[in-house]
Amino acid sequence: MKIQLIRNATLWLEYGGLNILVDPMLMDAESMPGFPNTPNDLRNPRVSLPETETDYLNPDLLVVTHTHPDHWDEAAAKQLRKDIPLLCQPGDEHVFTNAGFTNVTAVADKHEHHSVRFARTSGHHGTGEIGKRMGNVSGFVLETDGEPITYIAGDTIWCEKPAEAIRQYTPEVIVVNAGGARFNEGDPITMDEHDVVAVKQHAPSAHVIAVHMDAINHCVVSRADLANHLASEQLDGQVLIPLDGESFEF
Repeated sequence: MKIQLIRNATLWLEYGGLNILVDPMLMDAESMPGFPNTPNDLRNPRVSLPETETDYLNPDLLVVTHTHPDHWDEAAAKQLRKDIPLLCQPGDEHVFTNAGFTNVTAVADKHEHHSVRFARTSGHHGTGEIGKRMGNVSGFVLETDGEPITYIAGDTIWCEKPAEAIRQYTPEVIVVNAGGARFNEGDPITMDEHDVVAVKQHAPSAHVIAVHMDAINHCVVSRADLANHLASEQLDGQVLIPLDGESFEF
């Protein structure tokens, strides 16, 4: 398999003969105001899409973990072909059908597309009242013959939900949305540096890839912050922290 970080949580996977685009946020840099009630007012996205030879506008399959605007935006809705098969979580179907997409599947539990098996997982997009207001979020585990079991955790903090997914599926590749996104009050709503350490400790043999950094204004843990913390925990080099456009093969 090949996995490429486009930007933020937008991923390109070449897996089981499929080209899969995950959580496309395709707007130009600074197209959107910063999320309010956060530690800064920088406009989003903070950076442009990378220059890459990947034709990410023409995938075989779309996977959208949830519909917050840093995971699905108007640019994606306008630019992507409407007949591309699209997998989402239950309750989000109308967002895509209203945008004209004609092949939308809400995955309640499991789904198979060609030879690739998808299992939907859950998580907590924060704690307490903020976590409730952030709504439902999902991740997906991908499996097929000849490829590593891959777990895309989505927007979740470290909690029992991702721990359960790791125990159940024993993934060989784990993609976590880091960045420690947060508001002025409350706890982080995505994994911070401590959560990423917990993932690696619970799956020591897995390739852990940390994304969702340096692109959105409320993500306060940078790539450099995460790398420094991993080094302090004797995990230097044991978590992959890709730059935008960077890819890995497993």
